[in-house]
Parts: sequence; C-alpha cells; structure tokens
Amino acid sequence: MFDRVRARLCFDDEETVGLFVDGPNVLRDEFDVDLDDVRRAATELGRVGVTRLYLDEHATPGLIQAAEARGFEVVVTSGDVDVKLAVDATALVSDGTLDTLVIASRDTDFKPALEHAGTAGVRTVAIAPGSYGRSDALRNAADDAVTLDS
Repeated sequence: MFDRVRARLCFDDEETVGLFVDGPNVLRDEFDVDLDDVRRAATELGRVGVTRLYLDEHATPGLIQAAEARGFEVVVTSGDVDVKLAVDATALVSDGTLDTLVIASRDTDFKPALEHAGTAGVRTVAIAPGSYGRSDALRNAADDAVTLDS
C-alpha cells in the first residue's frame, strides 16, 4: 500500500507537459520527421498529459492511423490548423492544466501562444523539425528550443 501511495505522490509532483504538433508544417517530406522522435523530446521534459497532432482535411487515413498508433490524439480541422492549435494550447495554459507547453512547428503564428504561456508562468519549448525548418521567432519566444536531427 505504501509503495502505491508513494508512487502516486511522485507521479502527481511531476510536471505535466502538453505537446502540440503542427502537422502540415512539421510532417513534410523535406524534414523527414518521425512522430516518435517528437514525442520522445517531449517526454524528456516531464509527464506528457496532452499529445495532439493537428492536421487539415487533406490528411491521409494512413497518417491519422499511424499517429493514433503512436499515442497521439489527432485533431483534423477543415479550417486553419494554426488557429485551432493555438486556441487549444492557450485554453489549457489558461485553465492551469499544463506546467510546460511544447509546440512543434516552424510557423511563427504560434509566437503569441508561447508568449501567453510564458506570462502565465508556464514553461515553453519550441520543437523545430530540423535546422532548415527552425523559426528564430519561435526559438526566441520559448524558454527552451529543440531541433530534431534528420
């Protein structure tokens, strides 16, 4: 009984990480990004409580199935992927769900979401899909930055 209680207390003390992946900007042939590598980068920061991959309506069923098999919640939107991702991330930051916000993208549209999280006391991390796909604006807005190697 004691071990279960102690394990639960340790688990509850761990940072909760929210990983938000901008599919159209990260999962491009020229970057050759593996979703397992993106997830691994986030798990090094704490317990990943939210793992979402945002895709547009052109996403193939194979991609959706592969992402779900890797533990991602797939959000397909017919509108702008950037808007949906930013709104969802900001909502979870605002309600106190996350200790760390991780955004995998090369799109500077997410700079305001990272800045909002920072002002709310949430640690921020920008994951770039490679040095060619790195956004200096995202890297500079985040507390930390990770660049995936091909």
